[in-house]
Amino acid sequence: MSDTRSSSALSVLMVASEAQPYAKTGGLADVTGALPGALARLGHTVTLVMPRYRGVGAVGRPGRRLAVTMGGRVFDVGLVEVAHGPRERVVLVECDELYDREGLYGAGGQDHPDNAIRFGVLSRAALDYAVGLDSPPSIVHAHDWQTGLVPVLLRTRYSADPVWRRIPSLFTIHNLAYQGVFPAETLKALDLNSALLSIDGLEFWNQVSFLKGGINFADAVTTVSMAYAREILTPEYGEGLEGLLVHRRHLLTGILNGIDTDVWDPQTDQYLPVPFSVSDLEGKRSAKREVLTRYGLPDDAAAMARPVIGMVSRMVDQKGLDLIWEARGALAAMDAAFVILGTGERRYEEMWRDLAAVHPTRIGVRIGFDERLAHVIEGGADLFLMPSRFEPCGLNQMYSMRYGTVPVVRATGGLADTVRPFDPETGTGTGFTFHEYRASAMLSAIETALAVYARPASWRTLQQTGMRQDFSWDASAAAYVHEYRTVIGRRREAGGEREDWSYA
Repeated sequence: MSDTRSSSALSVLMVASEAQPYAKTGGLADVTGALPGALARLGHTVTLVMPRYRGVGAVGRPGRRLAVTMGGRVFDVGLVEVAHGPRERVVLVECDELYDREGLYGAGGQDHPDNAIRFGVLSRAALDYAVGLDSPPSIVHAHDWQTGLVPVLLRTRYSADPVWRRIPSLFTIHNLAYQGVFPAETLKALDLNSALLSIDGLEFWNQVSFLKGGINFADAVTTVSMAYAREILTPEYGEGLEGLLVHRRHLLTGILNGIDTDVWDPQTDQYLPVPFSVSDLEGKRSAKREVLTRYGLPDDAAAMARPVIGMVSRMVDQKGLDLIWEARGALAAMDAAFVILGTGERRYEEMWRDLAAVHPTRIGVRIGFDERLAHVIEGGADLFLMPSRFEPCGLNQMYSMRYGTVPVVRATGGLADTVRPFDPETGTGTGFTFHEYRASAMLSAIETALAVYARPASWRTLQQTGMRQDFSWDASAAAYVHEYRTVIGRRREAGGEREDWSYA
């Protein structure tokens, strides 16, 4: 596959705190695991730099060692290069005192207290690594708050270099709610100029925000869906940064995440008991029986005729668990079975356990995460519930449609961009949506879905329409390439200068 926008290949330096298959806590890892490969298929070269956490046992080629000085301390950093193909590689940053510990970001429900240093060193190591290459990258692409210092460093520490002064950065916000906020004195520990504690620097309510730094200093900002790009300009979704985002909205773009269609393919999924496809859905029945069995729920004829509603989610307010709490009695009374997989706040974990104890033939719960079981749920459920308060992109609704599992979602962020509401008059659409963040609105959408489920012909059409949607990374990667080229051109025209930057 070639990039039709230009015959010239780009070299992308990507920096992230997690990526599949090395380390994952959420959707960020799915994106950073899949996007480099999609860009490589378009003919571009991508190097992804991330920490080597405990348990990451990838075998690679040991590279240079770096002495990263920060806050009067010297960190001995090793670099391990892992080739993923002729145009794609991962560089794992080794520093045991920073990354060889329990949890990527924290343990026991608490953040690691030195996260600012941990990810400051990652940002420095990524850029120092690239400075030592034979040729510089075309663009630097940083992801989420953990790498928010990358654009900052590029425009401060590295700006005296005439080559690096001309290299632009793109910063992607995966979830604005997580901002990397630290005490003001953290600037000194990061060897950053105190002048950066300002409104057009990193200052956020007299503290330091890595996320704000990324937004302020990057040449362009993207987020992971078109609707979310609009939503974060408002007080409801802006998390206190809406004013800055409105100020920089001319540099803000929404690019919808894709999904890995090789990993998530019902025709080849190793975790399903029987493969199935849009033209032959019979295997989905086997997956339904499998998921009921795995949860210890009845799988007789009556149970198989009853719809199964699946949910794979963090159990937090953002994911709409407060709505489920309010509606728990009504949900349990529905003529449906529920299979739940996830972990999160104790009150919600206990809510599901209590419901399962009271309704052992209708509600099955697994607290934790199980990749195999997640695939079986996507394959075997009839509906998939995502009543999110906000959802920057969301991936499960796309997995669900690919598996003929009809999503019921709140129309926000990426859910609004990907799920088209079912129209009973025309039979078009890919799922069921509701707009108001209320339990009654969620229940109404589920009841509408159950009514359509009772009409097999309409349901089959709905399933097949969803399965035909293209959510692959190819289109998303092409959109990123377009954004890269726009940013590169804009910085070249400016001669490497930024009109809104005043720090030397």
